[in-house]
Amino acid sequence: MADTVRKVHYFSTSVPDRPGETFKVLASLVSGGVNLLACTGTARGRRAQIDVVPDDARKFAAAVKKAGLAFSERRSGFLIQGDDRPGALADNLKLLADAGVNIAAVDGLSAGSGRWGAIIWVADKDVRRTGSLLRAKAK
Repeated sequence: MADTVRKVHYFSTSVPDRPGETFKVLASLVSGGVNLLACTGTARGRRAQIDVVPDDARKFAAAVKKAGLAFSERRSGFLIQGDDRPGALADNLKLLADAGVNIAAVDGLSAGSGRWGAIIWVADKDVRRTGSLLRAKAK
């Protein structure tokens, strides 16, 4: 089965780098009925950056507003999913590299049961081209 690629939107926020801070943010989203396709976090000095990819950006916006959270403006990335195999992520990255697209960030993992997935972030100027190269579908 071929990989499926979907253009997604992601949002970032910053919290103190202390135990439980990410949980508080995620608990607010869960309370708002938000389903996340992905969540990553990175320490940045005394703070931590949390990036979330909601399944439904409108529901996400409503939950964020209700909880009084502050997230960045919407940015775009690509969710790739497929049957796990050697080189699954590398094949997709090579396609972009051969076309001269620079990857800003990537998170990939095995999803178990023979499946894999990744989120690829590119510069705003490369979103349209990347979507075309990866044959991404809009939600």
